[in-house]
Amino acid sequence: MPHSVSLISTIAVGLGLALVFGFLAACIRLPALVGYLLAGVVIGPFTPGFVADAGIAAQLAEIGVMLLMFGVGLHFSLDDLLAVRKIALPGAVVQMAVATALGMALATLWGWNLGGALVFGLSLSVASTVVLLRALESRGVLDSFNGRIAVGWLVVEDLAMVLVLVLLPPLGGWLAGGDVADANALWKTLGFTLLQVGGFVALMLIVGRRFFPWLLWQVQRTGSRELFTLCVVAAAVSIAFGSTALFGVSFALGAFFAGMVMRESEFSHRAAEESLPLRDAFAVLFFVSVGMLFDPMVLVQRPLQVIAVVGIIVVGKSIAAAALVLAFRYPLNTALTVSASLAQIGEFSFILVGLGASLGLLPPEGQSLVLAGALISIALNPAAFYCSEPMQRWILARSAVARRMEARDDPMAELPTHTEQKYLAQQVVLVGYGRVGRRIAATMQAHHIPFVVAEQNRETVERLRGEGVAAVFGDASEPATLIQAHIARARMLVIATPDSLNVRQMIAVARALNPGIEIAVRTHSETEARLLNEEQAGRVFLGEQELAQSMARHVVERTTVGAPAH
Repeated sequence: MPHSVSLISTIAVGLGLALVFGFLAACIRLPALVGYLLAGVVIGPFTPGFVADAGIAAQLAEIGVMLLMFGVGLHFSLDDLLAVRKIALPGAVVQMAVATALGMALATLWGWNLGGALVFGLSLSVASTVVLLRALESRGVLDSFNGRIAVGWLVVEDLAMVLVLVLLPPLGGWLAGGDVADANALWKTLGFTLLQVGGFVALMLIVGRRFFPWLLWQVQRTGSRELFTLCVVAAAVSIAFGSTALFGVSFALGAFFAGMVMRESEFSHRAAEESLPLRDAFAVLFFVSVGMLFDPMVLVQRPLQVIAVVGIIVVGKSIAAAALVLAFRYPLNTALTVSASLAQIGEFSFILVGLGASLGLLPPEGQSLVLAGALISIALNPAAFYCSEPMQRWILARSAVARRMEARDDPMAELPTHTEQKYLAQQVVLVGYGRVGRRIAATMQAHHIPFVVAEQNRETVERLRGEGVAAVFGDASEPATLIQAHIARARMLVIATPDSLNVRQMIAVARALNPGIEIAVRTHSETEARLLNEEQAGRVFLGEQELAQSMARHVVERTTVGAPAH
């Protein structure tokens, strides 16, 4: 194949084989993602036949990471990030420390030096944001509270890995067994890195939040769909590249903040829709590029080591994350969602092991083991999510300790004893206090309608109580939470959370406790709205439909006032 068409051949063969293997995987009830990874193995350098250009594939994958993280930023506001900081920040730091320690212990057992063990442990500690997003989107929980915790957790991990990648080169000599690094130089490097990252974040939040929505508005005024799409893609890729070139942060983190500032625009939903096809296509190329790095012979030559690596990624990290979430007094389903989210490794792990190998820290077999662990854990990750709900039921059914923890005495999980009577009968129970829930609550307050908020964010419940709002902490799909909100005597249940998976369970619990209760449900999916209407779930509000009806009423009112009679 001539070198001049290596880009075309890589895209054509990569996407073509991904389609074939993805379709076959779907036919045998496996995630299509497994097929994409196998397509990469087939066109990689370790298998016979056509070999794609690994360098080009890696760059295409980077574009996919940029577009995916940009899309997350479009749906993930700064308020969402701050709302989960109390669990995401300490949780990510401690979980990374535990996973790194496990990896270092394993590498030390194999006789590796300190530098190799540290790089190996760190590479197992950080999960793939791309894999997480695909898993959360496929389950419809990206915008749920559990999804926001998982995404916030990985944003903290990405920030930590930026520091690691910058500090590793000056520490390389000492970690390899050489002279101790100059302490002053090390502190200067750390300070400069923090200054760069802080400068980038400040620039995006102060200047970017004003400039980029204004730019999107100006482009939209032209009426050109092509220019609008070009503006969205150019912003995602250019900001990601500029953040790396000027501030030293990763492509993924730069694109994430680009999406966050673009979210301030009223056209953010259109921007997300316009970039979706490109995001999907390049996400497939990302998984193909991961498969290309994998040498299947490592499974034959080092099977026990591969099993140990996968065990740390899938089991060790998951247990550590679940324990941390439970220690912060969050429910078991949140702990299982976060642990499943982190039970894989990805793009930062590949970058780190490559840097470790170039610095002479990581032995040759280290990179193969990390890649094997990444491929297997990514392939197993959908199964981890699928098993989370059955596992929750199994644990609660067989463990008295788990049941006690789930029902432990948390002052935020029940209304205070001095709660006024108006919140205990004929009140409205509002599930979810996000962007929609806040507006509903404000309207009810303005009309003096008593209501109780059921919310999974413990910090939000604490703040609401401080403001004098009746609120309970917990998952509204669990009977205990709705019981504490006094659903049995409530007038109405309003489900304003975007978590579509548990809506039916919430409705079933509410009607079991209060058969005559009136229910209002929010949804963004026409299919979901149709199913809920068929099941007579109550009054279903579909976002686009309600917007169209409101605009139509406005048009009718404005055009019929003072109109001549016929």
